[in-house]
Amino acid sequence: MDEFEADAVVLNESTPGATYKSIAADLGINRATLRERILRDREHRGLTPAPAPTGQTSVQSGQTPPSADPHKRILQLDRGLDRRAGGE
Repeated sequence: MDEFEADAVVLNESTPGATYKSIAADLGINRATLRERILRDREHRGLTPAPAPTGQTSVQSGQTPPSADPHKRILQLDRGLDRRAGGE
């Protein structure tokens, strides 16, 4: 982590009631970028579990994990739509 990232994390932790949005605006960075830096720092310090990579969701109990193969993923999504519509 570079010095700017470390300072952003410290600023967030040392400002009571601060939000990612307000700190990010003060620093001129994207809110999501700040959030990722803070979560990465907390994970590094062992304070929270690692978040799911951006763009992915965690798999709930009883669900099949998303396939990396695009064709299989389309089939999985179609099956999910069928279940919701009562087609299965």
